[in-house]
Amino acid sequence: MASKIAAPPAPARPQLDLGEDAALLVDLLKLATFIAQPMREGVAEPLGLSANDLKIILALGGEGELAGHELSDIMGLPPMNVSRAIAALTARGLVEPGQDASNRRRKPVRLTARGAALFQRTIPAMADIGGKLFADFTPAERAVFHSAAQAILARMTGGA
Repeated sequence: MASKIAAPPAPARPQLDLGEDAALLVDLLKLATFIAQPMREGVAEPLGLSANDLKIILALGGEGELAGHELSDIMGLPPMNVSRAIAALTARGLVEPGQDASNRRRKPVRLTARGAALFQRTIPAMADIGGKLFADFTPAERAVFHSAAQAILARMTGGA
């Protein structure tokens, strides 16, 4: 008769004193990591987009024309990954070259009409995901979270 072998106990999580700022940053990093799956499964994949494609569509839809290096900065991706995604989206007719009259060396891209329509299709899916994530938040908690996120984004992007 075979005896049962007990599974080893799960390792204890270290009780680190990170300090308030580091602990907040860890929480933010966890949120960024865990939000990727519902965005991929609930928004990108149903629209036939990769995660990087979706990020570009969202950036261009929200910000307007952007150059590749600007997209790379916003998305935190290597320029080569952004270039490949732009090429794929251009081939699909979702992105096209833009123009910067004040700087001819800058090569922005923008959404085509099809790309803008696709961007509009992301909104209900994102609202559904956001509704599930923030379901238990009161309106005041939502306002605090939004204000904090806006302040962090402004600080990180040099915005007002």
